Amino acid sequence: MHDLIVIGGGPAGLTATMYAVQKGLDVLLVTRDLGGKTNYRLQLPFVERYMVINGDEVISRFVREIEYLGFAHVLDNVESIRPVEDGYEVTLTEGGPRQARCLIVATGAKAQLLNVPGEKEFMMRGLCYSAISYAQLFIDHTAVVIGDDDLALRGVAELARLARHVTLVAPTTGKTASPLGVYLSQLENVDFLVGYRVKAIKGDIYARGLVIEKGGEERELEADAIFVEMDLIPRSRVVEGLVELDEKGRIKINSRNETSAPGIFAAGDVTDGYAEQVLIAIGEGAKAALTAYEYLLKAGQPVVRAKAGQ
Repeated sequence: MHDLIVIGGGPAGLTATMYAVQKGLDVLLVTRDLGGKTNYRLQLPFVERYMVINGDEVISRFVREIEYLGFAHVLDNVESIRPVEDGYEVTLTEGGPRQARCLIVATGAKAQLLNVPGEKEFMMRGLCYSAISYAQLFIDHTAVVIGDDDLALRGVAELARLARHVTLVAPTTGKTASPLGVYLSQLENVDFLVGYRVKAIKGDIYARGLVIEKGGEERELEADAIFVEMDLIPRSRVVEGLVELDEKGRIKINSRNETSAPGIFAAGDVTDGYAEQVLIAIGEGAKAALTAYEYLLKAGQPVVRAKAGQ
């Protein structure tokens, strides 16, 4: 039985794993890939890599260390989790059952896609799913934000501070009539187009605009970048029925990354904590690992340094 199994190899999961290794825990990272969302970076014609501080350099180092410690990770999917005596059993798609005294769930969340022509072609080439990550780059540039909830309004607010112009394309009224929505709609450099749906993304090497439709009438918008800001979908299926989830399916955690189940901790975008940023996920992963380590110590469990080949 492992001391700890970490599920998910994005910023939170990688950091948690490295902290657990440094604490001498017998830890196993189970993930489909190493790096998570840091494997994807928005490319824009007016942006050089050095202009963005996103934490992927730190994560790249963790990836190299994890790859070196081959015994500490397995590239696989988790099918199910069930409680067993003194811990939990995690069943992998290819690797069968593995047991651990405690778990850290860092499976992240996935963006909602528009599923329109041009989306896959321009994904991360002028088309992105996180305005807050790149808003600081839009001084004197234009942007379109797609969505009608809190996430979209927050994206507009971030961009409007610096951008020459921001257009919100809102499929429904959603939260556009909220105090924040009303405030934003009154800014000189912001337009709200409510009731419009996206039909296609257009561009050349990069996304340059989109086709929208309302009541059978189509129009085209041009922009330097397009941000899809609809609620993220947390990858929390594997812990349904084990831990408490909020109304959006995110894992509820406290300030110590503890869930409602003893011995199960969570970090990153799969939780109801504020994450979404790589640097924040790194910190949450470290905190979850330290809390798990403390849990094992208080439980009187033997903590033995993992050895190569385990």
